[in-house]
Amino acid sequence: MRGDEEMDATTDASDRLIIALDCDGHQAMALARTLVDEVRWLKVGMTLFYEQGPEIVERLRALGFEIFLDLKLHDIPHQVEGAARQVAALGARMLTVHAAGGRAMIEAAVRGAEAGARDAGVSAPAVIAVTVLTSMSDAELPDIGVGTGAVEQVERLANLAKGAGVAGVVCSPKEAAIVRTVVGESALVVTPGVRPLWADAGDQSRIATPTSALNAGASHLVIGRPVTDAASPAYAAAQILQEMEGVFEGA
Repeated sequence: MRGDEEMDATTDASDRLIIALDCDGHQAMALARTLVDEVRWLKVGMTLFYEQGPEIVERLRALGFEIFLDLKLHDIPHQVEGAARQVAALGARMLTVHAAGGRAMIEAAVRGAEAGARDAGVSAPAVIAVTVLTSMSDAELPDIGVGTGAVEQVERLANLAKGAGVAGVVCSPKEAAIVRTVVGESALVVTPGVRPLWADAGDQSRIATPTSALNAGASHLVIGRPVTDAASPAYAAAQILQEMEGVFEGA
């Protein structure tokens, strides 16, 4: 599995916290300007990307942020390779694909991302594979034909993704420890579904605090509404960073 040593090795909390901008372009830019002195990473997901297009990545990068482009590519290998090639040219540092798309599709995403970045003269994004969405519970998995619980399905897909050559995986904090044993110490383990104790769970089913997620083996935490819906997003981010720093200082 291809890890990103620069991203994985740091114990600077600001390099490990990704704020999710799941909003429209106007809100995203306002939030970004508020957070520019607090965090390094922002997540651009489907809501924002589909409204604003590639330009939003360029605008956020111009403010100095690293971008986690969370498009969860999932299609036939040819389509995914082409899509990864196009978006890799934007200079995002991470790009997601669905592990459920299979080994050939994941390998195509890695090839496309490397080719697109090379053609554009930028660093290739770390392609990371989404296992089981954090909004899904064990009770819902049979509805999509999965006969095991989330832990078993996440482990299965993490093994598949590792064999396909990705830089890491996305899983809930509840599966971070077992995923870390699967993918190894150098791989990225990115965990959405992270909620500070003072935040509402929202629509997430498998959640944990920043402290427990990091202790379980997460390399990066994705946090959205506890920050973006806060009266002071910068203050909320600072609270989370302080909690994270406590983990690193105690390590």
